[in-house]
Amino acid sequence: MASLSRDPNGNFTVQVVGADRRRRSVRLGKVAKKTATEVRLKVEHLNALAVAKVPMDTETALWVARIGDALADKLAACGLIPARRSQTVGAFFDEYLARRRSSSKPATVVTIRRVTDDLAAFVGAAADLRAVTPAAAEGFKAAYQARGLAGATVFRRLKMAKMLFEQARKVGLVPENPFADVRGKNHNPPERRHYVPAGDAAAVMAAANPTWRTVIALARFGGLRCPSEVLSLRWEHVDLAAGRMTVSSPKTEHLEGRAYRVVPVFAALRPYLEDAHELAAAGEVYVVGGRQGEKYRAASRGPGGWANTNLRTGFEKLIRRAGLRQWPRLFQALRASCETDLMQSHPIHVVTAWIGNTPAIALGHYLQTLDADFAKAVRGGAESGAVVVQKAVQTGPTAADPERQRRRGGLTYEGPGVSCRPQSSGVGSRESGMAKVGLEPTHLLGTRF
Repeated sequence: MASLSRDPNGNFTVQVVGADRRRRSVRLGKVAKKTATEVRLKVEHLNALAVAKVPMDTETALWVARIGDALADKLAACGLIPARRSQTVGAFFDEYLARRRSSSKPATVVTIRRVTDDLAAFVGAAADLRAVTPAAAEGFKAAYQARGLAGATVFRRLKMAKMLFEQARKVGLVPENPFADVRGKNHNPPERRHYVPAGDAAAVMAAANPTWRTVIALARFGGLRCPSEVLSLRWEHVDLAAGRMTVSSPKTEHLEGRAYRVVPVFAALRPYLEDAHELAAAGEVYVVGGRQGEKYRAASRGPGGWANTNLRTGFEKLIRRAGLRQWPRLFQALRASCETDLMQSHPIHVVTAWIGNTPAIALGHYLQTLDADFAKAVRGGAESGAVVVQKAVQTGPTAADPERQRRRGGLTYEGPGVSCRPQSSGVGSRESGMAKVGLEPTHLLGTRF
């Protein structure tokens, strides 16, 4: 049992006898009697757990996590709870990054470092981790939004901050995660989506050297991530005869079953791969080879990983040289355009397996509705209606009376020679002039250049 006493000056003290039969005192000072009584009950419970050598229950652990450092130090001095560890924001982030450098990709470490630097600047590197409150977390979110960052970017950085403080909570450095209830929106606004027509891609490739033509073709007509998957593709993994290629995915290789995927050599991609193969030097290992390709791969081995390749600068120059306006998310837009094209002819589970994402990601960030989709729907709707009308005219009571039929709406029937088969055009048409190659049907992609 724990006892509660108050001296003449109004200071409360809780006393308890431990497992070693020694009496210990927790001096609370001048506090409300209700508060002192609550602490007495908790001390009594903590002592019983310590005597029985039983771990704390969830409710008690939460109470201990939320009390102030002064009371926690007094309880720890009595052997009722473990001593609290204290660490500054800067020190914790440095230790965490040191651990991640040995197990994470360079680009991931760069992303984490960006968030830790922002957090240290916002709350102060010398501040104790416990000083970062939920209010401070909301302020950090507001600071990001004030910088005009895209909603998806804010979401990703807040998710990273939440992960950092969850690690601190797990090792007992903070009582609770201040970012636990901070919310963001992971959405891709329409203005950030852009469909790159095949003709625009062809115009850029016409202004490019052979190496860059291969890079653009693999991204736009193969759906590969650029630069990681594009620059990692090896000739030994491309089987032009069978119409397949095995794509290594540095981004997802740490996930079970996602180190690589098998992708068709799409009809629109084949000509560019064949050209690259003809131009490749004897013994060339990589599809994007030569001195330029090796230069990019060498850069990727630096601290920033694939981000160090800086393909964006060269691509921007090619777009300007082709007389086109730069679009958002340059390489991701090429990949998204490829996936959008594939969806015209294949079910989503097949397309996402080839592209290497999930249906949820594809719907939220990749797939787009095009003007051609509206046109196709209008044509299809009119033609479907024509079929219904034709059957009604053939079997209805007005079919035998042309004059009555004319008065009811001017519909005429010219016999069984009417064809209601939809006319094919654009993406997915057999009239596109593509040859059937490998595994890929002739209606898979758009016009061949």
